[in-house]
Amino acid sequence: MPAIVIIPSRYASTRFPGKPLCPLLGKPMIQHVYERVREAKLVKDAFVATDDRRIRDAVEGFGGKVLMTSEEHQSGTDRIAEAVVKLADAGYGIQEGDTVVNVQGDEPMIMPEMVDGVIRLMEDKKASIGTLARRIEDAAEIADPDVVKVVFNAEGFALYFSRAPIPYHRDSNKLPATNNELKGNNSENSLLNKVTRDYFKHIGIYAYRKEVLLKFSQLPPTKLERTEKLEQLRALENGFAIKVSKTVFDTIGVDTPLDLERVEKCLSLSS
Repeated sequence: MPAIVIIPSRYASTRFPGKPLCPLLGKPMIQHVYERVREAKLVKDAFVATDDRRIRDAVEGFGGKVLMTSEEHQSGTDRIAEAVVKLADAGYGIQEGDTVVNVQGDEPMIMPEMVDGVIRLMEDKKASIGTLARRIEDAAEIADPDVVKVVFNAEGFALYFSRAPIPYHRDSNKLPATNNELKGNNSENSLLNKVTRDYFKHIGIYAYRKEVLLKFSQLPPTKLERTEKLEQLRALENGFAIKVSKTVFDTIGVDTPLDLERVEKCLSLSS
């Protein structure tokens, strides 16, 4: 099931302007994302979708494909939806039911295996959208609102996403705040193992059927989405089935210069 990946990327980030072009081990960050995506076995093509000519020039400079999109988009999903329409209008040949993958331009640690994994989810005809989750091992992430948690049913379909700890362990008196609190205490280590195995961190990579992506991008924000500031809740509230696959890989999204330093250190150690 070959798919097309579209990487939304904008220059005017509120917290970190120009981050797609920040150097990372001698390459702009967007190049790392693009090259990792192209290594995936099930990707037949990849494009960067941007509203900035500096990003366009950088992508074309390293031999990548790029689509110019509107400056008015409020989300990456809206940007890739416009890119899909542009490709279809240009006769690229994206058909109903084809898979379009959204990989954010600030995820330079994305693994090709993760891209292939989310594409394979679309083999399930009941799935409208596919995404990934990783079991939480660090107890501090459970209560961290920047780490989005997901719960899913026996078939792997998402029930809910939240910044809060879900599921809630009613019978646990105290959820450990950090792994360091547990060192040397066997009973609390047992609690950590029991509790953390139920928590999954959502990894923000999505596969959509073409028609689902275009329909979703036209829907207004929903109540739960506005409350949690999580776009995927719009999909659940509107009845789209989101299938979740477990992955052993993790990523570090780059939102600040400090994140970039962390990523560079991780990539240096793995190279």
